[in-house]
Amino acid sequence: MESAHFTDEYGKEVFVLNFSYDDMGDALPLIEECAAQIRQRPENSVLTLTIIGKGRFDTALVERLKELTKGNAPYVKRAAIVGVSGLYKVVISAVSIFSRRDFKLFDDKAEAIEYLQAD
Repeated sequence: MESAHFTDEYGKEVFVLNFSYDDMGDALPLIEECAAQIRQRPENSVLTLTIIGKGRFDTALVERLKELTKGNAPYVKRAAIVGVSGLYKVVISAVSIFSRRDFKLFDDKAEAIEYLQAD
């Protein structure tokens, strides 16, 4: 399964980012791939589903995530994140504030997809 890709398996086209990695160095290519694909789309058109798996966040990675979300802001219509718990919620909140983006957090992938499909 690709870690960063568009799919229409949910009824609408959704960009899925499976953010799960063993080494911090593996996270950076995911961020770059996400930016490259999303920024090719028309403004206010992309639905994103980010699935947080294993991995950790350090200051440098949080800064890259801030840059990613701010740069992607014009293109993203709606964003859902699954799998965030504990301290990671603070990280996501900081990224949201910096990028002036609204991320909806979900415990369940099905709920996130339902949110993305709603008009």
